[in-house]
Amino acid sequence: MAATTLTISSKNYSSWSLRGWLLCRLAGLEFSEVLVSPDDPAIKAEMLLLAPSILVPCLRHQGVTVWDTLAIAEYLHEIKPKAGLLPSERAARAHCRAISGEMHSGFTSLRSALPMNLKAHFPKYKVWSRAQTDIERVLQIWTECLAHYSGPYLFGAHPTMADAMYAPVVTRLQTYDVLPADGPCRDYCRTILALPDLQHWYAEARREPEAIDELEVEF
Repeated sequence: MAATTLTISSKNYSSWSLRGWLLCRLAGLEFSEVLVSPDDPAIKAEMLLLAPSILVPCLRHQGVTVWDTLAIAEYLHEIKPKAGLLPSERAARAHCRAISGEMHSGFTSLRSALPMNLKAHFPKYKVWSRAQTDIERVLQIWTECLAHYSGPYLFGAHPTMADAMYAPVVTRLQTYDVLPADGPCRDYCRTILALPDLQHWYAEARREPEAIDELEVEF
């Protein structure tokens, strides 16, 4: 049987790679990483938001090839249903899919104004208005979920696909010094940043020697 692999790119810059990797870890799937250099033109185009589609991460499992983070999440839910990537209740599953889809297809201003960069920190960063509107919508989603499902994760006691989808946003808010000052959303950010899997990803990102100049904010 072919080995299970997940193709990813830069751990410092690639938010989509982080989402796919977290989904696999949360599902308890054993896999090997296949790293694609961020110098690859196609990979760089994806991270710079210039590609028409995103083909990394890519999961290969038992002869099946799945790319796109939402497709990976749904596939993992099928093969690892007990992992709880989707909530057990129908209404909550629909809600989880909806906010995951919103993250997948939206928030372009936030993505472009605050590119993921785990090794960086920009105190008192000035966020432009459209990106701020995206941030406010994200905080609204988090607030509603945490109130309805009682936290500490978006859908209750255990992380789901939604937490994997929004984890890179948490890292962006930390990098650009725009984490919520206090309240449930701040607590949620702390919970996500404390995930052992995310801490492991951060450690690996810090060891990356490459820098992508276009994703390094300049002042």
